[in-house]
Amino acid sequence: MECFSEKGKSACYGGGYCTDLETIRKLEYPLLNGTTYLDHAGTTLYAKSLIESFSHDMVSNLYGNPHSMSQSSQRSTQRTEDVRLRALEFFNADPDEFDLVFVANATSAIKLVAESFRDQNPQGFWYGYHIDSHTSIVGVRELAQVGYQCFQDVEVDTLISRLGTEHAETPKLIAFPAQSNLNGRRLPVRWCNQIRTATGEYAGNVFSLVDAASFVSTAPLDLKKWAPDFVALSFYKIFGFPDLGALIVRKSAARALERRKYFGGGTVDMVLASGAQWHAKKASSIHERLEDGTLPFHSIIALDSAFDTHQRLYGSMVNISAHAGLLVKRLYNCLSSLRHFNSAVVCHIYRSVYGDPALQGPIIAFNLKNSRGEWIPKTAIERLAAARNIQLRSGSVCNPGGTASSLGWTDTELRRHYAGGLRCGDNHDVLDGRPTGVLRVSLGAMTSTKDIKTLVKFIEEVYVEKSRPSSEQLHIK
Repeated sequence: MECFSEKGKSACYGGGYCTDLETIRKLEYPLLNGTTYLDHAGTTLYAKSLIESFSHDMVSNLYGNPHSMSQSSQRSTQRTEDVRLRALEFFNADPDEFDLVFVANATSAIKLVAESFRDQNPQGFWYGYHIDSHTSIVGVRELAQVGYQCFQDVEVDTLISRLGTEHAETPKLIAFPAQSNLNGRRLPVRWCNQIRTATGEYAGNVFSLVDAASFVSTAPLDLKKWAPDFVALSFYKIFGFPDLGALIVRKSAARALERRKYFGGGTVDMVLASGAQWHAKKASSIHERLEDGTLPFHSIIALDSAFDTHQRLYGSMVNISAHAGLLVKRLYNCLSSLRHFNSAVVCHIYRSVYGDPALQGPIIAFNLKNSRGEWIPKTAIERLAAARNIQLRSGSVCNPGGTASSLGWTDTELRRHYAGGLRCGDNHDVLDGRPTGVLRVSLGAMTSTKDIKTLVKFIEEVYVEKSRPSSEQLHIK
């Protein structure tokens, strides 16, 4: 393939990448044998030695429920707090400025912020979210009693300036993804600082929520530089295992979460159950007031093994970012260069800025066209790819705004097609001459050049027309 004309194997970025990547894959990811995995935006893959390390930890130590004073309980508590600090360090978050709340996943973190804002003020809160947000970010608008706005890049500066001068005491929350889970576009991190330094009588009531779930899979999250108020993320996006998430809270913004009405076990110092409606929340830390019930302490302990394994294999997130960035640039070059016999473009790609990690992550969203310019059904492509052990994703990938804007769908059109039977995940691939979703390939730390060559070869062999199809072929459905 001409687009892979660059000589040599993957560059040596430091850490484990100085070892041949194929050796790492053979030893650490044996389940990849015969499989081309290109859905790292869904979840990346866990290393074999991570599971072995965690298993050894589990059979070597007795861990009890943290809500006790026994030796096994205190061991769990200590390990949990050690991992909490290690996670903050991983994201360059000063523990004097940030706290980390363990949750099930990024969606749970977002929901926790949303419910806290809902309970903070009797009149409710105002909410703004970027059009390229995950469904979980969009869903917060249902709790925003004062109102909401779906904004685009060009509206950000005006929006931040306006919110600092209106709605009096109403809390305002502005949410956006660090990286689009649709096409990998990385949004401006300066927005967080703009929100924090906004002027106006009520600027102190404006907060930022960053969905970092897609971003953290292949890039270093530097909270010292970013300065967000709230960050939602999932650790399985980084390590593959454990299934665990976090809400990272800037301590100076924690007041926005203090009036959450619900409380669970472990978050209170005293509760009156039979008489007055009264309780006293724990006061020592933010996470103690927000982590309801018994924490998934085994999963948190597993995170310790995940950090160790990840560092040993890959060195740092900087190395992973360089590796994945190099591969996605090569893949983009290949896909964008594919042509049919009549020079018609094969791949319609919904992003074109590849090569700059500040602007783009290792995700490509695209659709395929035949030589006559007709869209090829995405679900048929995904099924045939699966038959060849190529794993990718199709659909709107839980990014309704980004998908609609990329494909040119209006709200009116989508509601009309919904009334006609269109549903998320169905096989209505093309309506009104337009695709209803995309094909998405996403790369990760252990993606190899062979993986992306396999994908390109598949598209070349099956969908690139080398000659004009016969009249009989044209009528084949």
